[in-house]
Amino acid sequence: MSRLVYSTDIGRRCPTCGQASKECSCKNTQSTPSGDGVIRIRRETKGRKGKGVTIVNGLLLDAKELKVLGKELRQKLSTGGAIKDHELEFQGDHRQALKTLLETKGYSVKLSGG
Repeated sequence: MSRLVYSTDIGRRCPTCGQASKECSCKNTQSTPSGDGVIRIRRETKGRKGKGVTIVNGLLLDAKELKVLGKELRQKLSTGGAIKDHELEFQGDHRQALKTLLETKGYSVKLSGG
């Protein structure tokens, strides 16, 4: 099956809906995740050969806002990280620092796990 991604008539097209990229309806249907509004911070080592990461979930932000927040927090913590499945991952154990940073931004935060 071939999908048209460019047309000389209108330029770039969305591969999903086939409309022009500027008029794409697919982008508009992506919504923020639902939840109780409480951000949970946990530490995980599973599947990482013993290396610990701190995972932040429960953020009710869209993809762009989440990316901006993740970058800002990584810079303040001076650490690496990623966004996976609408969760922020930070390398190392930064639970307390993340809790204080997010609380100063006005979020309701809980530490979960042991």
